[in-house]
Amino acid sequence: MIVKNSKAFIKGMLLALSFFGILLVIFAPIFGDGQNGLVFSDAMFNRLSKGSSYFIPKVREGVQAFAGKSMSVTIKLDNPGTASAVLAKAGMTTKTSDAGTEISGDLGKMLAAALNDADAMFANDGAKITARYAKQDKEVMEAWWSVLKATDKALKKQHKVEEANAVSAVMKKGVEPAYNFYGIEAQKVTERAGLMTGLLIFYVIYTMWWGFAIFYLFEAVGLTMKKAKVKKEV
Repeated sequence: MIVKNSKAFIKGMLLALSFFGILLVIFAPIFGDGQNGLVFSDAMFNRLSKGSSYFIPKVREGVQAFAGKSMSVTIKLDNPGTASAVLAKAGMTTKTSDAGTEISGDLGKMLAAALNDADAMFANDGAKITARYAKQDKEVMEAWWSVLKATDKALKKQHKVEEANAVSAVMKKGVEPAYNFYGIEAQKVTERAGLMTGLLIFYVIYTMWWGFAIFYLFEAVGLTMKKAKVKKEV
């Protein structure tokens, strides 16, 4: 490599070497419980995300309007046996045939049962769900998700938009976050505002750090960008 600008080369090398030095520190298992920097920051942001995803109380208020409202749909399920057992606990009647699984009963009661299980799951209390159904907690939540997703589509075909929206809200704001964040301790953003801000600022600076290292190294070998001269018409 032919260095045409030694000053720029030294700057670029110092920035590049320090960049990789910090990268080694980031991958070192020194950030609590033997975690490296990436695992530590990922775990922290997962906790903060969970702390900002608890919508169950609000959704519960919304589905109260459907208490005592009857529903009847026929849906296709991958595991109708588990789904039927879960729905039976919610007071729903199910009947499986070649056409699918017919579900009938109180829509509000079904949605309330799904939210109760989602609430327990969100609180990392899977044992409560297992004791209630004598089935694995995640298996129960997967059954709820399948039932709610299929029911949402079936109700839309019946042009029952309000009911479908309620089912969709329970699925997306109750069951899904509870399942996805299971096992993670929720944490409020205000509790880690300083650390979160620091990590975001560091990310921006660290990205620019590498950019300037490349910029100076390219300048050192004569690869620079200059504004093209404007040709004047004669």
